[in-house]
Amino acid sequence: MRPRPGLSVSDAHVAAARRYDEPLSVLVADDDPGSCRFLCDALGALGAQTEACSNGVTALKRARVERFDLLLLDCRMPGAGAQEILTQLRRDPRALSADSVAIATTADLSPLDRQPLLDAGFSDILMKPCTLADLQRLLTQPELDGVVVLDDGAALVTTGDTTTMRALRLLLREELALLQHELDALNNDRVGFSERLHRLRSSCGFCGAATLSAQTVLLQRQLEQAQAEPVSLVRFRHALRATIRALDQ
Repeated sequence: MRPRPGLSVSDAHVAAARRYDEPLSVLVADDDPGSCRFLCDALGALGAQTEACSNGVTALKRARVERFDLLLLDCRMPGAGAQEILTQLRRDPRALSADSVAIATTADLSPLDRQPLLDAGFSDILMKPCTLADLQRLLTQPELDGVVVLDDGAALVTTGDTTTMRALRLLLREELALLQHELDALNNDRVGFSERLHRLRSSCGFCGAATLSAQTVLLQRQLEQAQAEPVSLVRFRHALRATIRALDQ
């Protein structure tokens, strides 16, 4: 992640701070040689530094010992698919890419498959075959700069119409304002905090708040593992504040 002016040393550590002039590091995991070659070459042309894996087991191993800014994981691979890989990473506080931005890639996605991927912590789903413009969009999406944007398309898929989406987002705005006020107290009540986050995941899914949803999943799992200081708490606070700002626009 790119560090920004004003971040504390602790914030920068949690966000896997990098220099602005360093290229994004991307783990590309895909068992199709053609797809993998295209993704790596195209991302390289866009200025990213890539590492390729042809199976899920290798991808998981690399993501545990290397800190990547972005994980591009195919949904179906030998050994483990995208969802299994990310689930294991998010549950492993020692994994260096445990809180990296993750994108699932697939050539076939049913409407029922989308939400489980978002709930697992994926920020987006990239359909294959894709274009250079699609990859450019991924590299410039706000999550890679630490800013949250509401996904209207995802919210409309879930809610069905703009009126319902707006009504649910008003409710989410109230929920987040209350959560922000109570956050410090909740942090001293791990069980209550985890239950609160579980409810928040549903609200985020309906409203297209994918980044906050991903941070909620990671923080909830770390709370359940009884970590003394969840490493994702700073990023969750940031995503919470940014989502409130986005809902106010």
